[in-house]
Amino acid sequence: MPFGLCFGDPESYVRKVSISQSVRTAYGGDMSGGTETITALSMLIDGEWVAASDGGTYESIDPSTGAVWSTTPEATEADVDLAVQAAHEAMTTGPWASMTPTERGKCLSRLGDLLEASSERLGEIETRDTGKLFAETRWQATYIAEYFRYFGGAADKLAGETLPIDKPDLFVYTRRVPIGVVAAVVPWNSQMFLSATKIAPALAAGNAIVLKASEHAAAPLLEFGRLVAEAGIPDGVVNIVTGHAEPCGRALTTHPLVAKIAFTGGPQAAAHVIRNAAENFAKVSLELGGKSPFIVFEDADLDSAVNGCVAGIFGATGQSCVAGSRLYVHESIADEFLDRLTAIAASIRLGDPMAEDTQMGPLCTAAQLDHVHAQVALAVDEGATIRHGGQQPEDLLGLFYEPTIVECPRQDLTIVDTELFGPVLAVQRFATEEEVLSLANDTAHGLAAGIFTTDSARSVRMAEQINAGIVWINTYRVISPIASFGGMKHSGYGREAGFQAMEDYTTVKTVWLNTSDEPVANPFQPR
Repeated sequence: MPFGLCFGDPESYVRKVSISQSVRTAYGGDMSGGTETITALSMLIDGEWVAASDGGTYESIDPSTGAVWSTTPEATEADVDLAVQAAHEAMTTGPWASMTPTERGKCLSRLGDLLEASSERLGEIETRDTGKLFAETRWQATYIAEYFRYFGGAADKLAGETLPIDKPDLFVYTRRVPIGVVAAVVPWNSQMFLSATKIAPALAAGNAIVLKASEHAAAPLLEFGRLVAEAGIPDGVVNIVTGHAEPCGRALTTHPLVAKIAFTGGPQAAAHVIRNAAENFAKVSLELGGKSPFIVFEDADLDSAVNGCVAGIFGATGQSCVAGSRLYVHESIADEFLDRLTAIAASIRLGDPMAEDTQMGPLCTAAQLDHVHAQVALAVDEGATIRHGGQQPEDLLGLFYEPTIVECPRQDLTIVDTELFGPVLAVQRFATEEEVLSLANDTAHGLAAGIFTTDSARSVRMAEQINAGIVWINTYRVISPIASFGGMKHSGYGREAGFQAMEDYTTVKTVWLNTSDEPVANPFQPR
């Protein structure tokens, strides 16, 4: 589905609804009218729903109203240790360890079916916790079922090889075996998707996992955890802890039983993760966001390119790691392109993310809103011009920010290479292919890029030369469990999705078998 991560299918927008009764009761709280606080969310450790061992909690805010709507456990080091120990036992001595890969795969496929059946409930919870449009969160909850089905089908496809060894009477083969306990750390944006890209291949390969949900919006993943046992996955295989970087994140990423860390987040936090991994020598994969170039050549289909640009930057309120937040448009079509783009931006409806006619919701946190507004103000100070937006709407409560288009006269403006994680587009004009290629690659980031042109030779040239892990040509933000996802440079390393991802959750064991009937020679006896 083109642009599915942004707005979902525009024909499938649902009616305006309040949080359903199933959600009201799932966490033991009263949500009558959708305004009351839900209390005492619980973590999933070894198949049990538990509070923090010291009783600590923190509050989660509904971004569309600014009101507290839930409380979540603040995990202690002891809680994290229990979760990791449970995962280690589950994959070494528990029933998960004795399951065949085919049996594991069937569990994952069942989990995919349960996700699809629960998509409305999961979407409602995620919308309440993050402010993302319900049309999007429900669609994502439905689509990530395909990740569990894909890796469920791939679970018994991992294979080793036999080696033509250079010594007689020896049969040598390799096996791919589970790498060990996986620590997965995910942010609040697209957390169901980002968790699926870690949990599905890790479990397909036979590992167990401890997932640290975002401190800003843990509720959707806790609801996801309720489906795990129903899918037939044994206790302890999937554990979900909640809390902040200190102590929860540190304790998890330094734990001696953790063999792999799969992290999605910002570069500053990633630097801590890398340092933490020095304590346990865990393998690390990082997806750190980007500042993706969106390039429009003079021969592009303007309708398609404008719509792609809108989806790339204003979908999900710009809170996407692959947001096309740097627009480079050819100077010969720039005025017409920007006129069309500005008209659409001005028409975008902000409001209640559960409402059927809302097209853009709020930002997730107050800190994010402050960051976005400060960076736009700095861009103006540095010489940029605001073509549209640049303010909080006065008629809305909550953490809303207008769709914003900022024309930048130079590449060296701070906003050009700073990930804002908001609905703000930095625009520059270019004259030649060589110029825009240089501008596109002049960044510390390298996650994604978009190219709009009807010249197929040019599109191939550009795709080959742009330094990004994902390149979309005449489309944007299309994903699949079959295709790898990941970046270059400061956007991280390692890949999620695709068959390679499952291999990354294994290690290779080499087996030497002596086929000779002769006894092994005494090395200290002369031959």
